[in-house]
Amino acid sequence: MDYKNIKTLGELKKKGYQPKSIKEELRTNLIQYLREGKTVFEGIHGFEHTVIPDLERAILSGHNINFLGLRGQAKTRMARMMVQLLDEYIPTVEGSELNDDPLQPVSRFAKKLIEEKGDGTPLRWIHRDDRYFEKLATPDVTVADLIGDVDPIKAANLKLSFADERVIHYGMIPRANRSIFVINELPDLQARIQVALFNILQEGDVQIRGFKLRLDLDIQFVFTANPEDYTNRGSIVTPLKDRIGSQILTHYPESIEVARKITAQEARVKPEQAGLVQVPEVAYNLLEQIAFEARDNEYIDAKSGVSARLTISALENLASTAERRVLINGGKNTRVRLSDFIGIVPAITGKVELVYEGEQEGAALVAEHLIGKAVKSLLPEYMPTLEGLKASDESSPYAALISWFGQGESVDILLDFTENEYENALDSISPLKRLVQKHQDKLPDSERYFVMEMVLWGLAEHAKLNKEKLVSGYNFSDLFSTYLRRGDLDLED
Repeated sequence: MDYKNIKTLGELKKKGYQPKSIKEELRTNLIQYLREGKTVFEGIHGFEHTVIPDLERAILSGHNINFLGLRGQAKTRMARMMVQLLDEYIPTVEGSELNDDPLQPVSRFAKKLIEEKGDGTPLRWIHRDDRYFEKLATPDVTVADLIGDVDPIKAANLKLSFADERVIHYGMIPRANRSIFVINELPDLQARIQVALFNILQEGDVQIRGFKLRLDLDIQFVFTANPEDYTNRGSIVTPLKDRIGSQILTHYPESIEVARKITAQEARVKPEQAGLVQVPEVAYNLLEQIAFEARDNEYIDAKSGVSARLTISALENLASTAERRVLINGGKNTRVRLSDFIGIVPAITGKVELVYEGEQEGAALVAEHLIGKAVKSLLPEYMPTLEGLKASDESSPYAALISWFGQGESVDILLDFTENEYENALDSISPLKRLVQKHQDKLPDSERYFVMEMVLWGLAEHAKLNKEKLVSGYNFSDLFSTYLRRGDLDLED
């Protein structure tokens, strides 16, 4: 429809305009997308066979929707993307607070204006981007905020009694007529506020301070909720839940490949960082493995969840850690190292909730523990397994490496090493170099040195080497000699 040239109700009628509810809009446009083999929800990875089909079925059914899932599962993003299924522009009565459809007005103002001006009623066109409203549910939200209240100032200015419906100041929901209205964290709404939504969802009645107005509001409701809220802060009252057509369960990525797509899409790595810092493929995988370990870790509250924002922030911190080193050293570029992962600890500590909150240092220790667990889980994808390895097993591929350290050798991997210093430190461990070349002979240097360092960390995680955190890096040495050295210190004390 050529909306630019239609200025009045009469012109709109001549064009053959037919009123359409917002749910019909969503359904009609989704049908077209599906027939053309396109998806509205581009960039939502991992939901292609689970959440998105459920959402499309809900839209085709004309349902109000509740996304139920832990934090960081793209619930609000999907709600915002539904705007693309709306018609690009819709006509409303000029001056209407409630976005009245010119052929199906609901407000007293619009009805009176159309009665007075007839086909000359002026129109205004609203773009679909302006038909999205969002409210974060908090305990202080009131019925007046959502539904409306009597406005004594309006009553005084218009010289009307409080019994006149024209003194009502409408809340967010009536003003979102013919729009998508999202309430995030629904269980945080007090039960009495949730009750106020009953009739709006079902019958369209709005009751304010004794006024019972029959407003046939046309709204697509989308709610989001976290399962944790059902036990920790509140719940969705049963009658309200009963009026929500579809409850869709969201979830975290089920594979590292999917998780990597999300992180790469969302992380804001600066172009100048990308020019200075090269991130090995194995480092990307390790980053995602940390999130998988966190979601199944005994120290972390599973009900709170581990958001996808953890790996997004961690990748940004990882690039910055390597960038800082190359800037200090005056180099031209660098590669991310496993020791650089100490720089992502601040990105982890703010994204996880511990089962038992203690000292501030506790979260940092858990973060370092997660990095070690991730190394332990990922290493077998690149090197022979360390499970069941015994120090006395001379046939083990790691025997020569462990023996090298057993002869009193040790190595420091410092965070501010230049590229040459870092490579020389790892190359000095001749059994390590031969081991990685044997099992990963096609790896480029950018990957090989990372895997070499990962082998040292893996041996430490399996208690075959000692990994000691230094002020500016790590020291790797023989486990048994370290115990003896510590024992000597104890005897001297």
